[in-house]
Amino acid sequence: MKLYKRDIFSQIEPYIGDETIIVLHGARQVGKTHILKYIQNWLEERGKKSLYYDLEYSDTLDLINHGTTAFINELSGKKYIEGEEIYVLIDEIQYLDNPSSFLKIIADHYKNIHLIVSGSSTFDIKTKFTNSLAGRTTPFEVFPLSFSEFLTFKESEYHVTRQPSSSAIHSFTEYYQEFIKYGGYPKVVLEPIVEKKKRYLIQMIDTYIRKDIRDLTTISDIRKFNSMLKILASQSGQLLSMKALSNETDTAFTTIQKYLSILEETYVIKLVPPYSHSTSVEISKNPKIYFYDSGLLSILWLNNFQDTIIGNVFETNIFSELVKLYGRQNIHFWRTKSGKEINFILELPPHLIPIEVKTNFQQYSSKHLAHFTAKYKSEPGKVVALLGDPKNEHYLYPWQLINIFPIPKRG
Repeated sequence: MKLYKRDIFSQIEPYIGDETIIVLHGARQVGKTHILKYIQNWLEERGKKSLYYDLEYSDTLDLINHGTTAFINELSGKKYIEGEEIYVLIDEIQYLDNPSSFLKIIADHYKNIHLIVSGSSTFDIKTKFTNSLAGRTTPFEVFPLSFSEFLTFKESEYHVTRQPSSSAIHSFTEYYQEFIKYGGYPKVVLEPIVEKKKRYLIQMIDTYIRKDIRDLTTISDIRKFNSMLKILASQSGQLLSMKALSNETDTAFTTIQKYLSILEETYVIKLVPPYSHSTSVEISKNPKIYFYDSGLLSILWLNNFQDTIIGNVFETNIFSELVKLYGRQNIHFWRTKSGKEINFILELPPHLIPIEVKTNFQQYSSKHLAHFTAKYKSEPGKVVALLGDPKNEHYLYPWQLINIFPIPKRG
């Protein structure tokens, strides 16, 4: 298997060798195993000793579930000498009966053993992890591929830069339409046959519902959960009314809240809060809902991939790109009772930047951005579109989102 460098590796690298445990978490199939394998290869190239364990294998899981003594004995069988420095990579850590206890003992008593572990989601991890690990872990969120990573996996001759050539822009435009259409799950990106891409996404949805949802929480009516998931997919990019969703699915309001929390914790959706300083004129109660992957969204909503660019699918894709670049907690939207609306507000103090999303630059009107920038004294707004010609430096193609301002370092 060819190992491609993911962007998040540059965030992880400074922590490799620290006493804290590196924890990768994210949705299924986003490439956590790939990253672990890349890290192991990187370590071996530098002469570091490493071992990899996959807890989806029952015998490996049984071994580590027997406790730290059994694990240390296992390492000794791998020619590990007590006291020497070694890196241990453990995939799917949430399958352990008591991962917190295991990790705490290793972290506290075996400083020479550097743990790098992955878990399928924060929901999986939080159900078994306890506060005993406070200060002992350094977490990293893994999302589907960014467009920059998409180009790497496609082995494009062009790479995202702040000032791409005209030939690169032409290539990016074609690639980006594919990126919107099929999304950024690595296995889907690498698969050349469209029907197989679709099948992989359907299998991911089925595994998510059957394994992550049915096995890890108590959902009494999986049919209603499925129904809600499809409705949510049709509403990506829209204001979410939990009451309306409750009525439409004939599901109790408290159950809807629980389902939405699970979907957020397992990195399927994000409920984006509004940006508001004046509740008298701005809608500040309901969040907007976004999915993290446009390909997954299309299969859930339409049961197929679309040849044309659909506005809310493109907007969902841009949301996902902003998350990967600037962090999911820093994104808001803005909407007033009078109907003024801006798709995204990036808030990284002291920066406050409004962003409009259109499929074509020609669809853009400056009215709402001008109102927002005047009211909040924000930085100039940006317009993001895939088609048409940008008029000035504030008009951006999606791959130019890196140009908004320097990317912050996030751990």
